[in-house]
Amino acid sequence: MSKKYYNVGKLVNTHGLRGEVKVLPQTDFAETRFASGSKLSLQHPDSGQKLEVEVTGAREHKGMFILKLKGFYDINEAEKYKGWTLKIAEEELDQLEDGEYYYHEIMGCRVLTEDGEELGTISEILRPGANDVWVVDMPKKKQLLLPVIDDVLLKVDVANKTVTVRLLEGLIS
Repeated sequence: MSKKYYNVGKLVNTHGLRGEVKVLPQTDFAETRFASGSKLSLQHPDSGQKLEVEVTGAREHKGMFILKLKGFYDINEAEKYKGWTLKIAEEELDQLEDGEYYYHEIMGCRVLTEDGEELGTISEILRPGANDVWVVDMPKKKQLLLPVIDDVLLKVDVANKTVTVRLLEGLIS
């Protein structure tokens, strides 16, 4: 049986000349996932080609993480992996508290109002500040920005991939 992997970041660019890479985090646990000694899988987005890597250094920089990976000694080595995704194996996932969810559990969930009206599907998770915002793709190419707060989220059913919400005034125009 093949291992299941989950995205934790995307390698968006090189940083400097010594093989460091700039990573856009796709996890709420970036400090843990990118800590020195962490083992990650670097995967090509199209071919699925994999390279197991180890983080030897990390620092946060302007909403991104600058990582030093074992074996990446210069910009030429790092350049080959631009656009690749950093993933962790399923067994590396930590148990979460009630009311906490991994990105992969939320992405693709159908969003329903408390009256049962289907609004759309969660397509993206934004982290602008105090709370996350879930982007819901609605019919007619519209998007709803759904703040992840107790007043709005009524129920998250990961098993059935549904989220029930209370629409506050002004959320949908």
